[in-house]
Amino acid sequence: MKIGFIGLGSMGAPMAANLAKAGHAVTGFDVTGVMPEGVSPAAGAAEAAAGRDAVITMLPNGAILRSVYGEIVPAAAPGTAMIDCSTVDVESARAVAAEAEAAGLLPLDAPVSGGTGGATAGTLTFMVGGSDEGFAKAAELFDIMGQKAVHCGAPGAGQSAKICNNMILGISMLGVCEAFSLADRLGLDRQAMFDVVSTSSGSCWSLNTYCPAPGVGPASPADNDYKPGFAAALMLKDLRLSQQAAEAADAPTPMGAAATALYEAFVAAGSGGKDFSAILPDLMARGRQG
Repeated sequence: MKIGFIGLGSMGAPMAANLAKAGHAVTGFDVTGVMPEGVSPAAGAAEAAAGRDAVITMLPNGAILRSVYGEIVPAAAPGTAMIDCSTVDVESARAVAAEAEAAGLLPLDAPVSGGTGGATAGTLTFMVGGSDEGFAKAAELFDIMGQKAVHCGAPGAGQSAKICNNMILGISMLGVCEAFSLADRLGLDRQAMFDVVSTSSGSCWSLNTYCPAPGVGPASPADNDYKPGFAAALMLKDLRLSQQAAEAADAPTPMGAAATALYEAFVAAGSGGKDFSAILPDLMARGRQG
């Protein structure tokens, strides 16, 4: 397939590289000019989208997504699969989908889970909103870039699934970090804590796979000085999106709101570039009322 890829940052670059390695003709554009191996450069977003079978975007926010779609929708040929892998607000996802559909394109909102490690390894999970036709056309590409793609429903459903998933992730990571902090102060060995909880009712991904305590469980950012697999600033972005959606839907999310407030304070203190699991040493440095 001829693929345009717009947004070649820490997530987009390895995703595009994996498509190129699989034999697809990938043309890319990024405002920084960065171009991964195997990807041909385009002079702009419209050029990257013109004449492609699929156009993939991985962009920072809804405002930028809307702006880019204003350029690429007129340039794309009818029937092109427009796959947006950004994590943005549901309203923006639905707005660009409507714009693309009106032009005869096949829009999909397809945010991902798995972080930079998953992007590099090709093991991402895609949560996809859009038509059956669009999903079928993009399926081969999802198989290359990830290990699973779930068709969640109509346009906007992928973003809805992503923000719900990451609200759970933010809440559960805070719970795991608070439990380790409490265990430490109670004199409980961290390995013993892990061995019990990872096989008991407190078991969850934030503990079993991505343990925030260094030297315990499988290797995680905690074992690399909390260099980000998923930065705290990005977690805060997703939590804010969850609260924006909750307000619009009149859905009570008190734990989501509390997690958002905690990550807001963490990022405001200058820790936005650390992994989101670095909340653990932050908690350890606090007192009971901190």
